[in-house]
Amino acid sequence: MVNIVPEIALYLTLVVSFIVTYMLIPSIVGLARNKKFFDAPSHRRSHVSQIPTLGGVAIFAGFTLSAGSFVSHNYLPPMQYILVACIVMFLVGLKDDIQAIAPFKKLIGQIIAALVLIIPGNLYFSSLHGFLGIYDFNSHIVSLFITLFVIIAIINSINLVDGIDGLASSIGILATIFFGAWFYISGNIEYCLISAAVLGALLGFFRFNVSNGKFKIFMGDTGSMLLGLLLSVQVIMFNELNINIENTVFHIGAAPAVSFAVLIIPLFDTTRVFIIRMSRGRSPFSADKNHLHHCMLKLGFTHVQATLLIVLVNICFIAIALLLQNQNISIFWLMLIITCIATTLSLTLEQLVKRMGKK
Repeated sequence: MVNIVPEIALYLTLVVSFIVTYMLIPSIVGLARNKKFFDAPSHRRSHVSQIPTLGGVAIFAGFTLSAGSFVSHNYLPPMQYILVACIVMFLVGLKDDIQAIAPFKKLIGQIIAALVLIIPGNLYFSSLHGFLGIYDFNSHIVSLFITLFVIIAIINSINLVDGIDGLASSIGILATIFFGAWFYISGNIEYCLISAAVLGALLGFFRFNVSNGKFKIFMGDTGSMLLGLLLSVQVIMFNELNINIENTVFHIGAAPAVSFAVLIIPLFDTTRVFIIRMSRGRSPFSADKNHLHHCMLKLGFTHVQATLLIVLVNICFIAIALLLQNQNISIFWLMLIITCIATTLSLTLEQLVKRMGKK
C-alpha cells in the first residue's frame, strides 16, 4: 500500500484500474482469436458472430493491481481475503470460458470464494435492519448462511444477466457509483477505493464491449462472476456500515431494501427466469431466451437501446428506494415487488401484441 492523500489515492485507483484494463484488452482479443476462445452464435445467444470472451481477464488485472496497490490492509483488514476470493472466482470463470464446466462445479467455486470472504475475511451480515423483523442475528451460523446465500445469488444474477452488449457492465457501473458515492460522503475512503477499482476496470472494459470494432469482447464468466463477487462485497460493506451511523444524515434507514433496489434488475430477472424454467420441468441453470433483455430484443430494441432502458429503470428504482427508505418496510418491499411484476407483464403483453400483429 502506498501512503498518500486519500483523495489522490482514490483518483489513482480509478485511473490505474481503467488504464490497465483498457490497455490489456487488445492483446487479450488477439490471444483469444489465435487460441479460438470465442463465444460462438447459437439459438440461445444474442450475437451473430464469434466474439472473444476473455474480457474478465482484463477486469481482474485492472482491479487487483489498483486495489492491491492503493487499498491499505491496515485500514481494511478484509482486503487480502477479498483478493484471494477474487483469484478463486477468476480461476473458476477462466476455466469455464476456455472449457465449459458443469454448473455444480461453478457453484462449488462460488461457495469457496464466498466462504473466504465470510470466515477469514470477516465479511458478513450481522443485521437485517428490521427486514422480516430481524435486527441483530442471535446465531453466527444463521448469519453465515444468509451471507453465503446473498453472495451466491448476486454472483449468479450478474452472470445470468450478462446476455447483451453492455448490460452487466452498465449495471455494475451504476451499482458501484452508488455504493462508492455513499462510502465517500460517509467518510469511508478505504471502502470507496474498492468501488473506484471496480469502476475503473468496468469503464475500461465497457468501451470495447459495446463497440462493433475488431477489439469487441465479452466479459465472459470470468468477468461476470468476478463482478458479482465484488458487488456482493460492496453490498455487505454498505449494510454493515449503516448499522453504526444512526442519527446522521448519511444513515440509510432500510439498507437491505436499498441494496436490493440497486441490484433489482439482475436479482428479479434471475428469480423470474428460474421460476419459469422450473415450472417447465427444466433445470434453473439451463440456458434460454426468457430474460428481460431477450424480451426487449424481440420487441425490436437494439442491444444498446435495451441496455440504456434497463439502466434507466434501475435508476428509477434506486430513486424510489431512497425516497421511501424511512417508510414502513413491508409496504416498501411490496411496492418493489408489484412494480417488478407489472414490468414483466407489460413486456409479455407487448410481445403478444406484436406477434398477433404479424399474423
